[in-house]
Amino acid sequence: MIDRYARPMMRKHWSDQTRYERWLQVEILALEAWERLGQVPRGVSARVQQHASVQADRVDEYEVRYHHDMLAFISAVGESLASDDAKYVHFGLTSTDVVDTALASLTTEALDIILADVDALSDALKRRALENRTVPVIGRTHGIHAEPTSHGLKWALWWLELGRDRDRIRRARDNMAVMKLSGAVGNYANLPPAVEEYVGERMGLKPAPLSTQILQRDRHAEVLTSLAILGGTLDKIATEIRLSQRTEVGELEEPFAQGQRGSSAMPHKKNPIKCEQVSGLARLLRGYVVPALEDMVLWYERDISHSSVERVLLPDATTLADYLVTQMTRIVQGVTIHAERMRQNLEMTGGLVFSGRVLLALVKGGMSRDHAYDVVQRHALEAGRDPSQSFRQRLTQDREVKELLSAEQLESMFDVEPYLREVDTIYRRIGLLDS
Repeated sequence: MIDRYARPMMRKHWSDQTRYERWLQVEILALEAWERLGQVPRGVSARVQQHASVQADRVDEYEVRYHHDMLAFISAVGESLASDDAKYVHFGLTSTDVVDTALASLTTEALDIILADVDALSDALKRRALENRTVPVIGRTHGIHAEPTSHGLKWALWWLELGRDRDRIRRARDNMAVMKLSGAVGNYANLPPAVEEYVGERMGLKPAPLSTQILQRDRHAEVLTSLAILGGTLDKIATEIRLSQRTEVGELEEPFAQGQRGSSAMPHKKNPIKCEQVSGLARLLRGYVVPALEDMVLWYERDISHSSVERVLLPDATTLADYLVTQMTRIVQGVTIHAERMRQNLEMTGGLVFSGRVLLALVKGGMSRDHAYDVVQRHALEAGRDPSQSFRQRLTQDREVKELLSAEQLESMFDVEPYLREVDTIYRRIGLLDS
């Protein structure tokens, strides 16, 4: 991932240097296990632990010659060791024993970072949901004014969905927290399961119950799919903020920093560029899913068609997810909420948005539903065409309506309060308010 969309923590986490250091950790732990089994002379693992080092640029130099990164790594590490110790590095292992175990370790740690990011965003969304619980706003379906609702419910909905995202990522993380040191085709021909168990315990990973030369890539695909769904949630939030920041709506406004400029040509502009960035990069995050799924299918016990893909997929996807979640957290924390504009927008149709309550009141008063619908719709459409007389005024002059509803009853149909009546019930049901 380019530096523009990568936080320093993730850049370092997925650097070549970090990867080779993780490979070295696997190699040293495997030596410790061999030594405990009496298959490697005593003291070898301690000396390797003390003296072994690896530099990414030196591995690169060897790889130019070998065209094999693991052999390049082994040679680079060997330079830091006495020859009698260096010969035991990679003892009994195949390349993917080390590569897949290290990749699983790095991926689970990256997901732990993302899970912490998600927790911070969840807290920000929860705070907005509670702050705006009783703030009325017009609900929109198909982009058209529907009925009043609570603005807080929007934030609550996103908070709840993000919780499901967290659950998915957590499950994917746990399914990814496996390793394998089972040899070239997964049958432990050149090393016993005890070596694998020792290394897994020390690294906080579980040995896969069964592997080939590799860990099976459904695990990796689950990680990418979970992150893509998370991206969809972030895009959903960003899109609503963008729509609500439009000049004609003006209900929400993403943070605009002191000294920030919105347009090179139009000084008045305050564009939702941060939310647009989230929406755009979420497309990229979703785009990683297809190659992750295709990586599941390999020839027999293993080919390397997945390897080149994963060098891009996993670092990029986790780095991008980390960036997007932290970016959205800053947006949510700093968003401006124009509650008065929400009220103005709710009232701009002259009460048309209360048509559903009028319909129900007429039905309860004895009018057939079809006829009541026709009466209400006629006045609503006429008010929309000619706003010189409001929907409410037209209803007060309708003979059939006056026969069934008193002036006070009709007036109560245009009250926002009933649309907020069960908001607390919803909040309690989803855990945002105490029961």
